[in-house]
Amino acid sequence: MTLSREQMAMRVARELKDGYYVNLGIGIPTLVANYIPEGIEVMFQSENGLLGMGPFPTEEQLDADLINAGKETVTTINGASIFSSADSFAMIRGGHVDFTVLGAFEVDVKGNIASWMIPGKLVKGMGGAMDLVAAAPNIIVMMTHADKYGNSKLLEQCSLPLTGAGCIKRVMTDLAFVEIDHEQGAFILKERAPGISVDEIVGKTGGKLIVPDNVPEMEF
Repeated sequence: MTLSREQMAMRVARELKDGYYVNLGIGIPTLVANYIPEGIEVMFQSENGLLGMGPFPTEEQLDADLINAGKETVTTINGASIFSSADSFAMIRGGHVDFTVLGAFEVDVKGNIASWMIPGKLVKGMGGAMDLVAAAPNIIVMMTHADKYGNSKLLEQCSLPLTGAGCIKRVMTDLAFVEIDHEQGAFILKERAPGISVDEIVGKTGGKLIVPDNVPEMEF
């Protein structure tokens, strides 16, 4: 069984540290906010101009004017700030976001990421991802290991237009948690999903994959 979206978010949430300012990309990454480890506090930032995002609202809390970058309604926590998009991007570009989680179409062994367009398909634009990958010191990509046709999304070289170059160091998929060694030009398998064999991960990885001895299964 591959990991569920929720399990992927739970594993990524373990990388959060107390006091982090965190930006979560649209889609699967937003689930990370539901699994903050006990005993730590983090502040979630949205590039449309919000610092201190809370959980998704109940029907009673719903405020259509309070949204995140994905246009989903959200809540705020005590101490939250609302400001202009220009100030928000100044925060991002100034390196003041400690931890970023993004979705992607492809990641390769050089740490390149393609996340904003597929040629021939309608796109709304790159959004804030370009700024985040250029300035954020700590980025994790969350995505499925392969696309719906079974083609690997972890590649020797990205085939789609890049969002950023040489900026990704870790990837969380529905099969594995991998790190990228830029010097060796390889993915390194660090953990695997429960019940998923190393051979299956190797077979579904399109770029060079280094497999240490006794790769542990994730625990949930």
